[in-house]
Amino acid sequence: MRSRDGLVFKLASTSQELDQIRALSYETFVEEIPQHPTREDRLHTDRFEGENTYFIGLDRGRLIAMMALRARRPFSLDQKLEELNSYLPPHRSPCELRLLAVRPEYRKRRVAAHLMALVWKVCQHRGYDLALISGTTRQLELYRQMGFEPFGPLVGKPGAHYQPMYLTLARFRESLQGFLGEVFPELFRDPENLLPGPVKIEPWVQEAFIAPPISHRSSEFKALLRATKGTLSEMTGATRVEIATGSGTLANDMIGSQLATEKGEGLVLSNGEFGDRLLDHAARFGLRHTSLEVPWGETFDYEAIEGALGRMGDPQWVWCVHGETSTGVLNDLPRLKEICRVRELSLCLDAISTIGAVPVDLRGVRFASGSSGKALGAFPGLALVFYDQPRANGKTARSLDLQFFSDTDGIPFTLGSNLVNALRAALERLEVEARAAQVKEVSGWLRQELERLGLPALAARGDSFPAVTTVPLPPTTSSLDVGGRLSDAGFLVSFESGYLVDRNWIQLCLMRESSVALVKPVVELLEEIIKNPS
Repeated sequence: MRSRDGLVFKLASTSQELDQIRALSYETFVEEIPQHPTREDRLHTDRFEGENTYFIGLDRGRLIAMMALRARRPFSLDQKLEELNSYLPPHRSPCELRLLAVRPEYRKRRVAAHLMALVWKVCQHRGYDLALISGTTRQLELYRQMGFEPFGPLVGKPGAHYQPMYLTLARFRESLQGFLGEVFPELFRDPENLLPGPVKIEPWVQEAFIAPPISHRSSEFKALLRATKGTLSEMTGATRVEIATGSGTLANDMIGSQLATEKGEGLVLSNGEFGDRLLDHAARFGLRHTSLEVPWGETFDYEAIEGALGRMGDPQWVWCVHGETSTGVLNDLPRLKEICRVRELSLCLDAISTIGAVPVDLRGVRFASGSSGKALGAFPGLALVFYDQPRANGKTARSLDLQFFSDTDGIPFTLGSNLVNALRAALERLEVEARAAQVKEVSGWLRQELERLGLPALAARGDSFPAVTTVPLPPTTSSLDVGGRLSDAGFLVSFESGYLVDRNWIQLCLMRESSVALVKPVVELLEEIIKNPS
């Protein structure tokens, strides 16, 4: 971020910046505050340098201020105060702030406060709710102005005494926003959500969610549920839809439960993590099935699908993912429907990520799973199953039996009105065609920029799911580091799922919002990270 007078505040990311940090550390903590012995090279390397996150202020490339954050216990204060926790307020995840240094000529320009504002943003994104600091007694008033509260006795030695202090995240924002909100308004905005889920929830959806709950047996709720299901059916062309309390995984379990009542075998397709999960669903339900798997990131050879079906004894169904969220591949639904139509097979679909993100026509699809989260824009927590006609399934769990739902007007047991009301509110303003066109345009721009950076998307352009761009990183660049730095800068991207970590991938998703203005800063930051890996 850049202040009005041209100063830049950022996370340190280059070896040159680290060299300047060591030099400023020496000037401050050796020459000004006699805390460490002198050295001929006039550089001081902090003992926790490898664990520190450094926040720095620059004036035309020259380091003018710095601070380090460290979250690994024991903290330096643990070694100076016995029973440190006994002094602290209730907290979940503490961190320690150290090495605050500002060049003397910049100490009257609120540089320290600007630096702390960046610290606050990172603490917020990383989930730290309490910050500890050893404040030099020469600057106690500055710390108090920023919200720090003193505790315990002084630590250190004569000439280098420090006051232990703490700051809660809530108090931090309150003290900073008053005089920095106009200078850095982006600090106090919500982070940009580029996750596959949970997605950004619009105010009208939140308002619907917090409405007083109503009984699931009331006529009011029945009308609400009927209207919500009617909109879902109209949007997708599905004959019926049932709504259950649970995730998309439950919706796929309900489909697996239906297939388990049938004697015929089926074909399960996989070209990513969620296709692999369908294979697991099939195995857990003991379904007679054959698998057809292709490498992650590739689309299916549809002639190979027909060949696999031709080699099976009596295939009855095909089960696959529509939009493979792990890779950003959009499988060809019209082609799959045609294959199944010609062979008179039931097509079963995991459409959890695609419903609401792209036009999805479920006519000719026997079962499809969905979720209230993702591109529909409501809160996660409702499993959706689209279908044509269930078969009696008295041998499975009541919560999985579609016939049981159908026989009870879709309310076989408790269904929370708050989640349904929020889903209804989200659907009322959902314009799939317009959103899909916008997402496609922005996704095309994003892919082009990634190619310019030497980071081509995993999925081929013609097979891509525009709402999800999976980006393989070079072996020399850590996806955990890149994802963490993007999140610290206020861009929430997907990088922590096990399958992404294992493959060194990150994902940029446009499930709800899409504009070049939204993703351009992400590309610019990615370019900086790739050029200057930490």
